[in-house]
Amino acid sequence: MKSNHLTSVSFSEFDLNPFLSAALQTAGFTFCTEIQQLSVPPMLQGKDIAAQSQTGTGKTAAFLVGMYQYLHNNPSIDRSPTELRALILAPTRELAIQIHKDAVQLAKGSDFRISLAYGGTDYEKQRKSIQAGADILIGTPGRIIDYFKQKVFSLSKSQVVVLDEADRMFDLGFISDIRFLLRRMPPPEQRLNLLFSATLSHRVMELAYEHMNNPIDLKTKSDQIAAEKVVQTVYHPSSEEKIPLLIGLMQKLQPQRSIVFVNTKRVAERVHASLLGNKISAEVLSGDVRQNKRQRLITQLSDGSLNTLIATDVAARGLHIEGVTHVFNYDLPQNAEDYVHRIGRTARAGATGEAISFACEEYVFSLPEIEELLGQEIPASPVTDEILANPAPPVKIQRSKPAGQGGKRGSGRRTGGGSGRSSGRSSNKGSSGSRNRRPVNAKSD
Repeated sequence: MKSNHLTSVSFSEFDLNPFLSAALQTAGFTFCTEIQQLSVPPMLQGKDIAAQSQTGTGKTAAFLVGMYQYLHNNPSIDRSPTELRALILAPTRELAIQIHKDAVQLAKGSDFRISLAYGGTDYEKQRKSIQAGADILIGTPGRIIDYFKQKVFSLSKSQVVVLDEADRMFDLGFISDIRFLLRRMPPPEQRLNLLFSATLSHRVMELAYEHMNNPIDLKTKSDQIAAEKVVQTVYHPSSEEKIPLLIGLMQKLQPQRSIVFVNTKRVAERVHASLLGNKISAEVLSGDVRQNKRQRLITQLSDGSLNTLIATDVAARGLHIEGVTHVFNYDLPQNAEDYVHRIGRTARAGATGEAISFACEEYVFSLPEIEELLGQEIPASPVTDEILANPAPPVKIQRSKPAGQGGKRGSGRRTGGGSGRSSGRSSNKGSSGSRNRRPVNAKSD
């Protein structure tokens, strides 16, 4: 974990248990981020919070500090090994894994036992870890409910519950599962309830007021939805210009780590083939990618052995990757809140980053809703011949079938040059004006 010194408030100013103060210092936390400055004091007083905070602003460390100190201040009495003290729910496997990693780091020097539960792998291993005795369980709703119904653990003496990225829980259809779990816990006034979300929409606050004890509503920086240090730009290309524009911008900007968001797997594969054909290192992360490959791709992007990840929203929710410098919205999302989450993959923990969006004729209708949610217009840049590449043909890639027939064939290896031909210079008669265009290798999206 890393933290930028974004405020003048130090963690040493809080009355924390010595083990927690030492763990924070070892992890490199000296000064608080804004959400930590706002949320830690009321949590230390035992008050529930519903906090609006962008991903990458330090909210994980915030709720872990609040949770650990609350559990220390309120020792559990007459509790069996299978009765949890705290439950942390996350919408995706990747986010659950990251929270678990951070939780273990901040628990050094304590005797808290922490288990992890998420779908897709390690079913028996996770089950045995919980059965051996867990104070804190972190995971995704589906796998946790599975274990709960098998009586692997009990929630009857839970003291803390954390809902991270609550708005994503709604998007992924987990809210009925969450309500099921909350109703198996002690009453809200007998536990600490912490909710964090990039947007505190009406549906999120309805959940908060139903299952929390008079939560304090916290919002960072004038209710700003998008991360402050993300430089946002929108281009208005025709559909045929999107591949040349993406390649041209990548060749110009040379992003160290980037994520290209698309709306469908089919488009992801088309973009992948074009990037590979133009010597840009890239892989696809879609919903049917196996968990071990997902983790491998994330690791490769993090360590720099992979420059670009092409992802759909289903695959990319909850991704935590340090050092992403650029986010490209090749397709504008059809949900404004998805835009906020996409651009939150960059400018994490106080760093800077760029979010570049393509508002083509197919998805430009999403732009007004996005700008309304942001409370501002996204600065527009013109599509000029200088930034449009003359791309090489896409490569041909053998891909595995989605029905579990994975293996090496699904790794995106090249099998030869592409046969795509340019269709000659095209003319765009859309809103950007009529201009001659360079040859392209992708049809309309």
